[in-house]
Amino acid sequence: MNGEILILNAGSSSLKFSIYIDGDETPEVSGLIDRIGAADRAEIKLKDAQGQPLSTGEIGAVADHGAALMVAIGAMGQHYPGHTIKAVGHRVVHGGPDFAAPVAIDDDVQAQLEALTPLAPLHQPHCLAGIRAARAAFPDAVQIACFDTAFHRTMPRLNETYAIPREYFDAGVRRYGFHGLSYDYIAGALREHDPKLASGRVIVAHLGNGASLCAMQDGKSVATTMGFSALDGLAMGTRCGQIDPGVLLYLLDRGMSSAELSDMLYRKSGLLGLSGVSSDMRTLLASPAPEATEAVAYFVQSICRGVAELTAMLGGLDALIFTAGIGENSYEIRENVCAGLHWLGVRLNARANDYSAFGIADQDSRVEVLVIPTREDLTILRAVRAAA
Repeated sequence: MNGEILILNAGSSSLKFSIYIDGDETPEVSGLIDRIGAADRAEIKLKDAQGQPLSTGEIGAVADHGAALMVAIGAMGQHYPGHTIKAVGHRVVHGGPDFAAPVAIDDDVQAQLEALTPLAPLHQPHCLAGIRAARAAFPDAVQIACFDTAFHRTMPRLNETYAIPREYFDAGVRRYGFHGLSYDYIAGALREHDPKLASGRVIVAHLGNGASLCAMQDGKSVATTMGFSALDGLAMGTRCGQIDPGVLLYLLDRGMSSAELSDMLYRKSGLLGLSGVSSDMRTLLASPAPEATEAVAYFVQSICRGVAELTAMLGGLDALIFTAGIGENSYEIRENVCAGLHWLGVRLNARANDYSAFGIADQDSRVEVLVIPTREDLTILRAVRAAA
């Protein structure tokens, strides 16, 4: 569609936003509001089409993502008055078993998304706050929900199910997988770069505060490390990753409430829990504390374990792709992961890796190793233009 499209990506404490015009895939204006809901002052960053800062700095406390959207609209309006938003694209973390493709949001769809909140308590409420605010602010605009779970609907049933009574699968207890908008973009970018490689056996490592791996065959999801919720798989910034469910039963039996357990698993575990220092990989890599070193080593080991498992499920590996904040920017993590996969034939070109080049494999590597920046916003934008 032609016209102005607003793209919203709500994180646990942040809101990314951008406006696109006509058929352009470079935003006219984009920005980020961070530290939403914190007791201290939130921050805003606003950039023009050339990526130059328009404004940045602290703003008053922002209570929730609905309020953040109002701040974003006001900030964009100061620099680009007169926008007429014809469509809004929303990143929605969980689509449950019923949403396998982008969908126009009405009252019924919104109610279904609200019912999925227990499956993604760290993110779904914030997505919904943005949806409610956008529907109120732009009542005549088409609102499109794009789901992080949808990309993984191509997984075979064997990779979706758990070894519990079968009736629970039909009740929705299954492996959904997440970061699908990112994986969708990477699959398309790889197809443009090297169609033959894209048709092969590929593992994408989406490494950020939230982290997961996705095994792809011919550009489609075959298996992934996240499951029923965004807690499973790799250790993350504040989330535990893979854990024996017996530990959870033990903690509940010892008197921990379900709310306390949820808070621990989502907000106090992972790199933060292991290190006692920070959930931020940059801080941990710079820290002399042995606990920080151990947390980084655990993170790397969980990635190597996950790659090994997914390689077995693919029957081999042709390419390993790093993306997202840590994957794109941390040469140390890429180096350590690839060293742990030396047995698989992964060989890194140290100079290329230091500069975060596109291709970072050495000439004698049996596995292609790439760094591809992800663009979830473009995945959403293209879906909105196709649907609206």
